[in-house]
Amino acid sequence: MTRFVAKLFLRATGWEPEGEKPAARRYVLIAAPHTSNWDLAYLLALSVALDVKVSFMAKHTLFRGPMGWVMRRVGGIPVRRHRRENAVDQMARVLNESEALCLAVPAEATRSYVPYWKSGFYHIARSAHVPIVMGYLDYARKRGGFGPELIPTGDLSEDMEEVRSFYADKVGKYPGRFGEIRLKEEM
Repeated sequence: MTRFVAKLFLRATGWEPEGEKPAARRYVLIAAPHTSNWDLAYLLALSVALDVKVSFMAKHTLFRGPMGWVMRRVGGIPVRRHRRENAVDQMARVLNESEALCLAVPAEATRSYVPYWKSGFYHIARSAHVPIVMGYLDYARKRGGFGPELIPTGDLSEDMEEVRSFYADKVGKYPGRFGEIRLKEEM
């Protein structure tokens, strides 16, 4: 039923999935560009259409009451930002404890324009020893899916060149909100 609804939503909005299901069983998925509230809906629908269960981080307060069940059902993983343990360590541990997990991380961390990406996706993957998969939404072509896997080498600049190259032609719903693909550590 879920797959039927996802495909119906995509067809009704003119979107089509692209790419193949990633080969890795555990990985960090870059969710980019992230410029609209619609991005999560398209990410989830495209993932269902491509038979990938996506999980994503969200602040723990969103998991209270009846909304908690819904958030977990659609793949939410609560993150307690007020604890001393940082999100990178929390998510690396979750990945290491999972047999299979696709952890989507919006590298921009907001739908608004930012001058650089957050590096959490990179550090989570390095800490957990898992690949990074380049997930994308391209509103210009109404296509989305999964791109190549990147095994982070520790050479941040070289690895980010691969990321920049892949996302160079991807267009967000609001292109002016999609900033330069650069990490603060590279500045």
